[in-house]
Amino acid sequence: MPLIPEEPQIHEKAQGPRATPASGRTAPTPRPVPGPRPAAPPRPGRPGPTRPAPPAQRASRDASASAAPKPGSSGPAAPATPQIQLIPASPEGALDAAEEAVDLLLDSGRTPGDVLVITTGEPHPWAAHELSFGESAYWAQHDAGDDVFYADAALAARAASRPVVVVAVNGGPEAAAVTALSAAHSRAGALLIVCGDPQRINSVLGAGV
Repeated sequence: MPLIPEEPQIHEKAQGPRATPASGRTAPTPRPVPGPRPAAPPRPGRPGPTRPAPPAQRASRDASASAAPKPGSSGPAAPATPQIQLIPASPEGALDAAEEAVDLLLDSGRTPGDVLVITTGEPHPWAAHELSFGESAYWAQHDAGDDVFYADAALAARAASRPVVVVAVNGGPEAAAVTALSAAHSRAGALLIVCGDPQRINSVLGAGV
């Protein structure tokens, strides 16, 4: 008989630790209460720095687009210093490399009228075809300015400036390469792409082009 009352005492002890986790449950409840309160004040501060961030990005884009013109006058500095990209290619593959460069320019968002292509050796098939109808019709398309225009080195001096000029050093005498690169450098408003032998191109560019 004394064993019977001892058993409920053991159960009572077990109930004791069960009550402790209940107290533990009440402890985490106040923790989230102070948590959101300090988090609230930084929220008004976060939109503050984000607002000046977009103008900073715009300024960086403008600075990257016109970093050179800022020290000097913006007008003449931009066309005088186009970015130059060299695409290594053999004389036989220079025209194909130039065509690929034009395709990439158009895919990146450039309009066809922004691009002028100059060849140093054989003229581009489009130029040869259009010149077969006479120079008047050929230059009329140039003046329209709504499509990519192809010109031989001998005719490049007559071409007007365009934002992007691509030169295909596809053969021809050294004088033709000098003429083409000189005309391209003076007519490229933002970008000059030269496709050909890097050593030959560097020698011509180093000659004062």
